[in-house]
Amino acid sequence: MRDLLIRATAALLGLVLLPTGRAASADAAVPLGAAGLAETRTTKTLADGVTLTRIVRGAGRASTDEINTTNRGPWVINVLTIDPGETRGHLRATYGPDLAGTETTTDLVRSSGALAGINASFFTFSANPEYRGEPVGLGLYDGKLLSEPTTNPDEADFVVDADTNRVLVGRLGWSGSVRNERSGATLPLEYLNHPPVVPASCAELGDQTACGAAGDVARFDPEFAAATPSGPGVEVVLDDQGCVVDTFGTRGRKLADDQTSLQATGRDAAALLRVAADGCLEETSTLVDEHGDEVPAGGALFGVTGRYRLLADGEIAVPPGSGGLYGRNPRTVAGVAEDGRIMLVTIDGRMATSVGTTLAETAAVARALGMHDAINLDGGGSATMSVKGDLVNKPCGSRERAVGDALVFVNSRY
Repeated sequence: MRDLLIRATAALLGLVLLPTGRAASADAAVPLGAAGLAETRTTKTLADGVTLTRIVRGAGRASTDEINTTNRGPWVINVLTIDPGETRGHLRATYGPDLAGTETTTDLVRSSGALAGINASFFTFSANPEYRGEPVGLGLYDGKLLSEPTTNPDEADFVVDADTNRVLVGRLGWSGSVRNERSGATLPLEYLNHPPVVPASCAELGDQTACGAAGDVARFDPEFAAATPSGPGVEVVLDDQGCVVDTFGTRGRKLADDQTSLQATGRDAAALLRVAADGCLEETSTLVDEHGDEVPAGGALFGVTGRYRLLADGEIAVPPGSGGLYGRNPRTVAGVAEDGRIMLVTIDGRMATSVGTTLAETAAVARALGMHDAINLDGGGSATMSVKGDLVNKPCGSRERAVGDALVFVNSRY
């Protein structure tokens, strides 16, 4: 039944569903720097069907002023490979005590009882210091959608069924709404677990229902944080049947485990009060592919988001561009080979001991390693791989960065 579901999902996404099995590992030199550079590989088995390979290309150290330009390296790459046909474990996404907080990848590996893991989604970080760990894009955990895909065409999503370790790579869309079951009144949702913005023209207005400017409507789950975001606006708390428990003229509440809430700002505050009046609300939340066909969530599905897609059906898919994200940086990559093997990769960077890769170079490395589809996850100071609770790569910066979520491999059945 699970295979039927995941195959149906793949068909809806218009993606290749990769079979399980074993293929010869890619052992050709990675296409970085000048031809003929020294390259060493060491591989060890971590568990049945799980290996860790360390690749060092180039020798010595780069001078500080040549890190962004040298063609001599060095480069240090760590590759965690999971063979669904051989392993007894599963890959999943995880976050810390709540969605909006941050934890190091090493702590997430330890707390989830995982064998290994890498950092995953881009997250709010410094843009909202109060909720630093909030995913920027898809956040799907144990089949529950806690963060919606954005409309940014540069984003790409990595979805895994933990029951089978089958992977889908693509770009998802989302829509949501709430409907009053008695009156039929409907209000679109704009966000899931994302703080709504108060319109600048109404920032000093205590009563947001008097605001004439468009605001935001967001749904919050108890997984988000210790309390929902506070501030001007309205908040409607719902029980597990979608029925109104209480209504407030300001935002910021502690939710019970069986509650959710809706927040609205601007003129949407008055609209939310009208829709929620005297009744129970039915919520719709729909993931879709690029053609608008529904992608069923639920079950053992996990999903994280990246930017950009590196490989599509074996071909390099990086769009043309320039700027910081395209330049030479530390990288984290998640991908899948045509035979179904999953690869989680870090490339150290911004250091004399490993200079990092451009986005195009990262895609070329992913293909050389044998990936068929791959995305670029959050990199830079976040790029981290942890095995058995210990770092195996060298993150740039003075210490390991706390991140929003991680992809972790647990060596047991889901």
